[in-house]
Amino acid sequence: SSLRMEAPIPGQKAVGIEVPNKKAADVRIRGILDSPEWRKDDEPLAFAVGKDITGTPVVGELNKMPHLMIAGQTGSGKSVMINTLLCSLLYRNAPSDMKLILVDPKQVEMAPYQDIPHLLTPVIVEPEKTISALKWAVNEMERRYSLLAEEKVRDIKSYNEKVKNKTVGVADEDGNIQQVDGGHMPYVVIVIDEMADLMMVAARDVEALIVRIAQKARAVGIHLVLATQRPSVNVITGLIKANVPARIAFTVASQVDSRTILDQAGAEKLLGQGDMLMQTAAMPKPKRIQGAWVMDEEVLKITDHLRMQSAPQYNDEIISQPVQLNGKGGVVMDFDHEGGDDMFKDAVQVVIQSRKASTSLLQRKLRVGYARAARIIEEMEEQGIIGPADGSRPREVLIHSMDELDGGGSEGDL
Repeated sequence: SSLRMEAPIPGQKAVGIEVPNKKAADVRIRGILDSPEWRKDDEPLAFAVGKDITGTPVVGELNKMPHLMIAGQTGSGKSVMINTLLCSLLYRNAPSDMKLILVDPKQVEMAPYQDIPHLLTPVIVEPEKTISALKWAVNEMERRYSLLAEEKVRDIKSYNEKVKNKTVGVADEDGNIQQVDGGHMPYVVIVIDEMADLMMVAARDVEALIVRIAQKARAVGIHLVLATQRPSVNVITGLIKANVPARIAFTVASQVDSRTILDQAGAEKLLGQGDMLMQTAAMPKPKRIQGAWVMDEEVLKITDHLRMQSAPQYNDEIISQPVQLNGKGGVVMDFDHEGGDDMFKDAVQVVIQSRKASTSLLQRKLRVGYARAARIIEEMEEQGIIGPADGSRPREVLIHSMDELDGGGSEGDL
């Protein structure tokens, strides 16, 4: 059952049959970090992956992927891969060059990374704070695009080159002006260790935020690493798959799970313990790799050393974005934040003028997608602006002017 066919072998007129060795090779992260492949790769977000079937070290480049999905059942090596990826990134990048947002619903997998200087916020364990962090990432992405537009550059690398010698004056505690770096933009890597846990709480809104980041954030240096041990279509949705082209599949329970993550069978025949299939946009045919592993003691030595260098500078905004779970597997969106209020008021104006409310009406009038129009309709119902759904008939509009909206909003808040 562990035999795997490679037909044909890329670049050759032959068919390959992969037969597992009786004893798996011991692939350590040290062997990858000492290799010529690692040393000659100068990409800022390069990370050790492992060794292929010929024993050649494989190095991934997260900034080119530009987002990564990792799936595999319990004990297949998924958490070890995340540790290897994080340790590789920490080896290559100073805290000023790369920041991390780590999400760990299990509360134990990423505990060793707590309080390292690369963190933007303490390791997140609650779903509400995770959604808040994703909302912050969307806002940060838009802010960075504005900065790129001001400097007339296309990506983070060009931006950092351009502002490298710029300085700005900042007053210290004594009121003295100190010249500091005027706008160096660090990469931001968001690692979510268990997507299934998050999708159970707020699937629709998590999907919308992840897709928005995945579509646009590459140029401004924000990258996602999403991991799950349950690669079902409820967790890895079609929209997420379409926007996250790089995937690593460890051993999965069935051929169906393999098709969900890789769009083809094969991962169900892997041997476990770090045996993986890796697929990227540059490498559409999955490549079999034995993953590099790093011991828990080694992770602690690395993070203890980093903690001795400097303390983290946390950004409180990241986990304090307004988020309210509505108990229906979704989030009550905050329409007062970052321009959402204007869209909501426009929608209310439309339904007041039309004296009817429906998702299709908002889609036509506001030129928005179905998901956003449906969320606005739900919000209107919760605020008492429109009545409940009544079969196929349009909903009843309960207010007659925008003045009633403003008055009703303030009364509802009391």
